Amino acid sequence: MENKHMSAFSLYQSLQSELPPPLKKPCQRVQVEVKKKKKKVNGSAAAIVNQQRAKRRKIRKKLEKAAKKQESKKNGLDNTQQQKEESVTAESLDALLTELTSVNNSKERANKLFQWLLKPVPAKFFFRETWEKKPVYVQRKNPDYYKGLFSTAEFDRILRKENVQYGVNLDITSYVNGKRETHNPPGRALPFTVWDFYESGCSVRLLNPQAFSSTVWSVLSILQEKFDSMAGANVYLTPPGTQGFAPHYDDIEAFVIQLEGKKHWRVYSPRSEDEVLPVLSSPNFDQAEIGKPILDVVLEAGDLLFFPRGFIHQGNCLPDAHSLHITISSYQKNSWGDLLQKVIPAALEVAMEEDVDFRRGLPLNYLTYMGVQNSDKEDPRRAFFLSRVEKLIKKLPNFAPVDAAVDQKAKEFFHDCLPPVLTPDELATSVHGAPARWENGKVKNVGVHITTQTKIRLLRAGCARLCSDGDAVHLCYTVDNSRVYHKEEPKSFEIQTEHTDAVEFLIHSYPNFVTVGNLPCDFVQDKIALAELLFEKGIIHTSEPLEAPPAVESE
Repeated sequence: MENKHMSAFSLYQSLQSELPPPLKKPCQRVQVEVKKKKKKVNGSAAAIVNQQRAKRRKIRKKLEKAAKKQESKKNGLDNTQQQKEESVTAESLDALLTELTSVNNSKERANKLFQWLLKPVPAKFFFRETWEKKPVYVQRKNPDYYKGLFSTAEFDRILRKENVQYGVNLDITSYVNGKRETHNPPGRALPFTVWDFYESGCSVRLLNPQAFSSTVWSVLSILQEKFDSMAGANVYLTPPGTQGFAPHYDDIEAFVIQLEGKKHWRVYSPRSEDEVLPVLSSPNFDQAEIGKPILDVVLEAGDLLFFPRGFIHQGNCLPDAHSLHITISSYQKNSWGDLLQKVIPAALEVAMEEDVDFRRGLPLNYLTYMGVQNSDKEDPRRAFFLSRVEKLIKKLPNFAPVDAAVDQKAKEFFHDCLPPVLTPDELATSVHGAPARWENGKVKNVGVHITTQTKIRLLRAGCARLCSDGDAVHLCYTVDNSRVYHKEEPKSFEIQTEHTDAVEFLIHSYPNFVTVGNLPCDFVQDKIALAELLFEKGIIHTSEPLEAPPAVESE
């Protein structure tokens, strides 16, 4: 197969589709028969346990039987034909995240982290040439590139320490002989059962790793400011020689990050124009429905694969290694069409209030010449009717409340958002570091000591936003969101009319600090009251840690 390299280190490849997919070798497992003494089992609980064990044994035998049917053949990918590329080095993720804490602007922080994710692909080139257009394979030959993001050891720790629920936080899946199955038992996912499923040849998918991993939470909370759209993630652990999912396409932009082992990926173009950048994810496909792949590669630890929504994909493990990868996703339901679904109904509502043409009655007897049953009729009344509809539609932009619709999208995004991971400096200078405490049997340092000289700014560029529902102005914010998707209700509160200009001033001043005395409020007490409110909500922090209020001496 010929590789066409389109950039430095041969990172952009448009591969020919003639290469047959590599065949999986049967997973080599040593079967050890252990004779056990039979015990009499009484009670329904014991019967349920035996049923679950029997089910897992059945799955194991089914997968092993499927593997034995396949002949052991040489891997279809000829590694000797692949061009040797120098490894891509970078600072460790831990060092990068530590460095980013000193970056003053959270938008710049997001840009730096995203560039690290893509390195050496320039972010500008990526968005110009690749985003929503085609897949990209980044081969690094550096297995430690993403080290520290997530690991199988952390997966095991989470299973032991956290309340992971089947179907909510974790799925057990298999794909054998063209059939995709989910094998979730009820209740909590504990290592005893999960690792038994894994040894049986099942894949394990952790659905919301950011709820359990502080590092994943930190990375996603930073990246969401790059996309202005929710950044989510799933982790996939796949045994050697198996496949966990059927071919399908998704409704998100996907960044597949290989963390451990390796995985064989095949990516296919959308089958038609109707499936380009789809609104919804697809059902599972049969191999005969998807044609030949446009990209056929093996991801090794440290490599990255990106594909836009609508590109069909499937990944299977080679016989000689397991696979652990994390897929970071974004841009779900973030299209022009999604925005217009909010704009057009609102525009119609305004138009009907302000323009009598939208309130005039439909023609008498229009049902006799309009509708599907009349669509083939030669009737001049149809042409007049359609021209009237076209004229009204052309007038709609004059009534379209686009800014209000954008605010509605923003409110949805704010509900989706992860809360920010605070840096040590932010902890010390926000409400979380306020000096109030219990000491020696007494409460000390109660009260927030903010003056007109106190310098303040938003905690993050995208942590707060003014939105109007037509009757009042609200400040939406993300700092109190949960790490679990939509576990909390959307966070907002009404802003008094005399404070709106000051809040807007704060938002537009970021990343600069401004003194409370410079807030555009009419009265000093309003300036201080607003600053105290935003500080107590955790939306702003100060340039220096607040001093404890002066002690009051009793007479």
